[in-house]
Amino acid sequence: MAAVRRYDILDTPPDGAYDRVAALAARLFEVPVATVTIVDEDRIWFKATHGLEGVTEIGRDPGLCASAVLTDDTTVIPDTLLDPIACSNPLVAGPMGVRFYAAAPIITADGYRLGTVNVLDTRPREISEADSATLADLAAVVRDQLELRLSALHVVRAEQEKRQTEEEARQRAERDKAAIAAFASTLQRTLVPPALPAVPGLELACHYKTASPQEVGGDFYDVFPVGAGRWAFFLGDVCGKGAEAASVTSLTRYTLRAAALVDAEPTAALKALNAALLLDAAVGTRFCTAIFGLLDPVREGGFTVTLATGGHPPAYHLSPTEDGGMRVEAIRAKGGMLVGAFAEAAFASRTLHLAPGQGLLLYTDGLTEARTADGDMLADTGLTDFLAQRPAPVSAGALIDDTVALLDTLPDTERDDVALLALSVPTPDAAPAGITTTAHSAAAPTADASVGQENRRP
Repeated sequence: MAAVRRYDILDTPPDGAYDRVAALAARLFEVPVATVTIVDEDRIWFKATHGLEGVTEIGRDPGLCASAVLTDDTTVIPDTLLDPIACSNPLVAGPMGVRFYAAAPIITADGYRLGTVNVLDTRPREISEADSATLADLAAVVRDQLELRLSALHVVRAEQEKRQTEEEARQRAERDKAAIAAFASTLQRTLVPPALPAVPGLELACHYKTASPQEVGGDFYDVFPVGAGRWAFFLGDVCGKGAEAASVTSLTRYTLRAAALVDAEPTAALKALNAALLLDAAVGTRFCTAIFGLLDPVREGGFTVTLATGGHPPAYHLSPTEDGGMRVEAIRAKGGMLVGAFAEAAFASRTLHLAPGQGLLLYTDGLTEARTADGDMLADTGLTDFLAQRPAPVSAGALIDDTVALLDTLPDTERDDVALLALSVPTPDAAPAGITTTAHSAAAPTADASVGQENRRP
């Protein structure tokens, strides 16, 4: 119980990372119900559920979760009616009529069992040893997510303390308290935001699709406010795939958000991320590429954009020309090393003006490395040619739609994850004031939605 309190997870809001574990368990085992639970003193609390709507907790009755959490091994009950303890559990004897149950305990690094990852069915069934191992792996992913939550908070606090002087001690304590509270809220979000925010005077659009619905990708992006009317955004790619890459992606996204609350200058944010990745032993040798931007509104219209790069492909600035064409500029900053690879990594930045009618496209290398029907990569030249054909003025939503349509024309063979983020400034006659944002987001895999599905919000 002390370990459960240490993670401070009970009664927290829904979190997409845990929801995805439940959805993935249901899909892998082909069961109607899967859950992620934390076992409290007198209740079983559901951190995530799939197929069990409206239930947040149940009593700590023996037979299922309360029994499974008492062992280090995966618990499998092929037929609950034949089990002398499980048969009386309310989930078995009640309207739900659970007949099959399997659970793997969520075990901390120091050996404490916090809860379980469960799969349930209304008919008896058997699972293999490999299936039991898979369920244990999913429980380990949940454990890693909980550890990252604590680790990221500790890193942010340490970085904040370094920046303060003795004269700012009182202010530091107040800022630390606010930043940690804001970061704790940030940790409840998913690896990829469910929708983009409304930024006055800006249109935003995004797209995300993993290479395979069975594999967790390492691409990430986000847009969020940093105060004084300014906004920050980033996009990047963690090396590798799977649960380990997803854990690093979580730490990366949360650290960048927290770092920007302390110092929104883009190279400072990348330096903070570099330090966080090198400090966390769980990251291992994994690194990432990232591009981080800061938006400052300009009174005359548009934004001043400061872009810092850490080993990431360039962003593309689209500007209509006087003759009706489209000028396409690759925004490259000299330098900009990989993030999380070297302690003394240097990062570079560039500043540009994003005027009305202009746009900016950020992407991961899954776009330029996609292959055409001839087997050649799309590459920078193919992307530049595609962007140069865009009509003026640039619309972020149309830019993402057409880029996705371009990808759909290419073969799926060996396709990598693709994340896209577009920004554009509408012209004065494009839309009434205040209706300037289009959110274009891709959901993670669920039982009834595939990666790449998009939602649009006016």
